[in-house]
Amino acid sequence: MTAAGLIGSDVPLAARYDLALVDLDGVAYRGHEPIDGASTGLGGARALGMRLVFVTNNASREPESVASQLSGLGIPTEPEEVMTAAQAAARLLADRLAPGSSVLVVGGAGLVTAVRAAGFVVVTSADDAPDAVVQGFAPEVGWAQLAEAAYAVERGAWYVASNLDLSLPTARGMAPGNGSLVGAVRAATGVTPDSAGKPSPAMYHMAVERAGAREVLVVGDRLDTDLAGARAGGFAGLHVLTGVSSARDDVLAQPGERPHYIGADLRSLLEPHPEPVPAAHGWWTCRSGSARVVDGALQLDGPRDSASQLLDVVRVACAAAWDAVDRGERVDGSSVPELVVPAAIGG
Repeated sequence: MTAAGLIGSDVPLAARYDLALVDLDGVAYRGHEPIDGASTGLGGARALGMRLVFVTNNASREPESVASQLSGLGIPTEPEEVMTAAQAAARLLADRLAPGSSVLVVGGAGLVTAVRAAGFVVVTSADDAPDAVVQGFAPEVGWAQLAEAAYAVERGAWYVASNLDLSLPTARGMAPGNGSLVGAVRAATGVTPDSAGKPSPAMYHMAVERAGAREVLVVGDRLDTDLAGARAGGFAGLHVLTGVSSARDDVLAQPGERPHYIGADLRSLLEPHPEPVPAAHGWWTCRSGSARVVDGALQLDGPRDSASQLLDVVRVACAAAWDAVDRGERVDGSSVPELVVPAAIGG
């Protein structure tokens, strides 16, 4: 997948792609609460023949726990359909360490299980002289564990993080993510860890290898992890506007973080996606929406009375802004509005 901009699909995405790699937090659920349209969208996608693997940067929980939560939210899921950053971190450790090496684990049960399953000895103290420290998010991680990690890293242990997400969407709002906790150890030691999670495409490739697929679609809410990982791995990416990154973020996205499709929520898997096309006088059009960049300022035109119309405006705004940037022009961020798309079928 090499297209620099948005692409179109005349058929629902679930009919075009045979496997979706779906993020969890901010996409299928928020904390312990379901996200509108998730069950409908994923159930409909499966009915159209699309297979699902849930790929998450969260390393705190075991696949069985994640599958149970999804099933309880009306998204029937087997543990084999869950790929976690804990599993990716264990794979990264195995690339360098011999079986039986000792690893200081800072994180939850999911990370402990994955590291043990990879053949390593889990320790909890820097005084055990671990060969590596692996850190993943868990709500119970506190100063004592971070201090042990810092002591071990200072003494020469290889430092690995499951991911570097600074924030984590919860039902109450945005909370510190693993990257924020990693920042404490990094500040204390001056050592930046190797990261196993997104935006590295390693988990995506692991999931595709496990599932087998011809056409793969990555689905996520964060441009800097989910969609950057899609670009890095050569996969098509769908950005759903139910989590961290906004439609305005799409318009201002760096080339390596741009999505190929944009949808309001997971019901956009069941919709065709129109492609913006260039028109006269520098305009880009997508059904009823139009946009162009003049002297660095984004100009928009078209109705915005429905989610579908708003998405068309977002799509042309992206097309116009990305085209201008790719031609070496500057786009003034102050000219880009928020463009809030309500949670609704957005194709």
